[in-house]
Amino acid sequence: MAVIEPRVLKGFRDFLPPAEIERRDLIERIEASFRSYGFVPIDTPALEYAEILLGKGGGETEKQIYRFKDHGGRDVALRFDLTVPFARFLAEHRGELTLPFKRYHIAKVWRGENAQRGRYREFTQCDFDIIGSDTAAADFEILLMMRNTLAGAGILAGGAGGVTIKLNHRGLFNRFLEVQGIGGRSAAILRTVDKLAKTGAGEVLKLLAELTGPEKAREVLDFIRPRNSFEETLEAMIGAAGGESPGAERLKLLRRFMKDTGTEASFVLDPSITRGLDYYTGVVFETFLDKLPEIGSVCSGGRYDDLAGLYSREKLSGVGASIGLDRLIAALESLGAAEARSSYAPLAVACLREEDGGLYQALAARFRMADIPCEVFPDPRKLTQQFMLAEKKGARWMVIPGTSGGAAAPDAPGIEGGLTLRNLSRRENRENLPVQEIINIIKNESSR
Repeated sequence: MAVIEPRVLKGFRDFLPPAEIERRDLIERIEASFRSYGFVPIDTPALEYAEILLGKGGGETEKQIYRFKDHGGRDVALRFDLTVPFARFLAEHRGELTLPFKRYHIAKVWRGENAQRGRYREFTQCDFDIIGSDTAAADFEILLMMRNTLAGAGILAGGAGGVTIKLNHRGLFNRFLEVQGIGGRSAAILRTVDKLAKTGAGEVLKLLAELTGPEKAREVLDFIRPRNSFEETLEAMIGAAGGESPGAERLKLLRRFMKDTGTEASFVLDPSITRGLDYYTGVVFETFLDKLPEIGSVCSGGRYDDLAGLYSREKLSGVGASIGLDRLIAALESLGAAEARSSYAPLAVACLREEDGGLYQALAARFRMADIPCEVFPDPRKLTQQFMLAEKKGARWMVIPGTSGGAAAPDAPGIEGGLTLRNLSRRENRENLPVQEIINIIKNESSR
């Protein structure tokens, strides 16, 4: 039989233990941040009816979706984000939810786009949303969570630098387009402006001119130009959009919240931030790393006041954001801020005799009960080989059971005084230790 060549599709990846441990650790920190704000987890199927996903995606997303017929001839597709399935989820489970509903969802999504640094065809998103509250307070909570969750992920620590969250208001932008008499082409204009960071002002001006004519294109380009401060930019936007409006008032209140929390330095009003997806209607935002802006936004989102309306007659206001986990990890690695770990277990138990495997597991249970992850080696190799294996796995310590008369039960007097603790990095042994003393040594060393 011919051997099948092992290979992975372009834009898809395997994760070896060190990389997957890094991912899981980061997810745990992100999830802890979400829960600290009172958000709860949900999950939805990876596969949905195509009409569910295509109903509101819009733009380039429809060209990137993985769509096919299943064995029953149904038109299905893999989810391209977690927001549209969430809208379907809301419509189906509205009666079971209490509003405002604060959820988070961490899962894989799929897009058939060009694979590049930090961007893959299969990737993980970390979404968090507030549904049922059309308030500046809800908008700001999402903005604050974006900032603080990235801080918890290590972005604001060490040499990683900081983050800048750029925001805009789609309603204010649309009001400006109406004043210019080009509101009917708002969707196409917004998608064109969304390409500014990728293609540059010259290319965007050219594309806008094709949509609106040269004069209007220059007006749009001037509107999306940030001024010297949040306040100065907002005043320029208000003037170009025909005066005060609910969108402008929302931005003013958000600015007040930023100052009240002392976080205003993290936020910039940038009229060029539009987000390409059709379902955004209010505040929109993108997050950039100060030391690595070229990698693009690592966390983005906005307000979508009628997303669920496609699947339900009830109008549900919502605001949310999504962290691109893979892009964030790529950024952390580039900045040298990623935590490289190769093992969850800092402690290993050596195997001296195969027939004592149950006793070794009972011994390891004592350490696990003390919140010390512990791996038991199953093969009775030479101790030097087991030391090398433990070091390769990233363990810091190894416990060697007593050798006289084989291993004793962990609770028996013999084992309490017959354990050897090896510090693998220092190549040092401490002999005849009881379990509790080993626990104390490991915890004291770990706290330094």
